[in-house]
Amino acid sequence: MTGEPIDPGVIELAGRVFDLARGGHTDELAAYVDAGVPVNLTNDKGDTLLILAAYHGHPETVGALLDRGADHSRANDRGQTALAAAVFKQSAETVTRLIAAGADPDAGGPSARATAAFFELPEMGKLLDAR
Repeated sequence: MTGEPIDPGVIELAGRVFDLARGGHTDELAAYVDAGVPVNLTNDKGDTLLILAAYHGHPETVGALLDRGADHSRANDRGQTALAAAVFKQSAETVTRLIAAGADPDAGGPSARATAAFFELPEMGKLLDAR
């Protein structure tokens, strides 16, 4: 890491982009990614845009990020994947989109499958088993 401070404008833009992912503002977020914001941008906790969109239950945003090459296998600093986040939030449509994109129910720690079992979410477990 260099001793150069990060431009406050860059920090502000990154914060805005993460807020768009959390809020499910698909079109605006997609426009930023299309304009050059890295689709796998991570915050200080290792959360990607995809993890945040999945955790907050925005399947359309998840789909748009996947369409732009978001890495569904990336885990945050706690080992959580977008799929595990979607299972935890019981967002069936988001889980289905991530599985269709190839997300591994056994990746991460705890994995999506372990999350479904721990929180006794049998419907989520069925979606994961359908893979």
